[in-house]
Amino acid sequence: MQIGIDSFAATVTDPATGLALSGADRLNHLVEEIERADTAGLDAFGVGEHHRREYLDAAPAVILAAAAARTRHIRLNSAVTVLSADDPVRVFQQYATLDLLSRGRAELVVGRGSFVEAYPLFGLDLHDYDALFAEKLDLLLKLRDVEHVHWQGRFRAPLTGQGVYPRPHQQQLPVWVGVGGTPASFARAGTLGLPLMVAIIGGDFRRFRPLIDLYRRAGMAAGHAEETLRVGVHAFGFVAETSEAARDAFYPGWARMLETIGRERGWAAPSRAHFDAECGPTGAYLIGGPREVADKAVWVNEVLGGVSRLTFQMTNVAMAHPRMLRAIDLLGSDVAPRVRERLAGVGR
Repeated sequence: MQIGIDSFAATVTDPATGLALSGADRLNHLVEEIERADTAGLDAFGVGEHHRREYLDAAPAVILAAAAARTRHIRLNSAVTVLSADDPVRVFQQYATLDLLSRGRAELVVGRGSFVEAYPLFGLDLHDYDALFAEKLDLLLKLRDVEHVHWQGRFRAPLTGQGVYPRPHQQQLPVWVGVGGTPASFARAGTLGLPLMVAIIGGDFRRFRPLIDLYRRAGMAAGHAEETLRVGVHAFGFVAETSEAARDAFYPGWARMLETIGRERGWAAPSRAHFDAECGPTGAYLIGGPREVADKAVWVNEVLGGVSRLTFQMTNVAMAHPRMLRAIDLLGSDVAPRVRERLAGVGR
């Protein structure tokens, strides 16, 4: 199992001063976090895409390119690219460029996005939410595989054999499909034979097993080998020296972020009791001390039938930068080795 981190580059209030960090400070801290994840031995770092005031990741490829210059081993990916609202040609060019800068460490995780601001911003009709994604994913995969593309669709001008450059450093740029809980999305990823990244932000991990099984069945029915149908999981995660320290550090920022989103979506107000339950043995959060988090990662791998990559969503809007760096160190130096050792013993 690969272990990684995802960030949404949210604006952060310094808990010591109560003041919001400048955008420049926050983004430079994020690049430092990616650099620390690389030196800590983690496998992947993803940066999301949002078009809202409280986030700074409207151009994730630019952030990842800055990180590419300061890292050597870690894989760099979007988390996710809102492909429905973008031009697949430009997406491919941006991540092919990132792949060259990083000498073959770029990946794309593409999806429709859980926020919808990008659609009106770029003149798109939200009613075409799924049709846009299906068509643009088809074009992106053709661009990945063929230098001169002949293609026609509903939502952009046709391509009549133009070359699309630059070509990436890797022979084939990895493309994952990011999904939430829609069965059709799991089946589509399987049919295409693409690796799957499942965002699990609440509830019991085990409730996603039927959907992951659907993905694997769809892939094998389409002729893809079972071992090529990779499953990744994205979930809230954080590590400190003790369980209590991890929960106390993460809760204030988590609550503020969930309260902001919840007001828009009609969710119940966040509570510490709910948060602690999600941090428990079967909850959706991997937040705690190193041994506790490693135990839960191994359990997630078991109940989902094998996980190729587990990414910790460590975005927190009220977290001191040094504490975030310490969490990254613990994840790389303590949690990841425990997980790898235990899974090696069971052949995964």
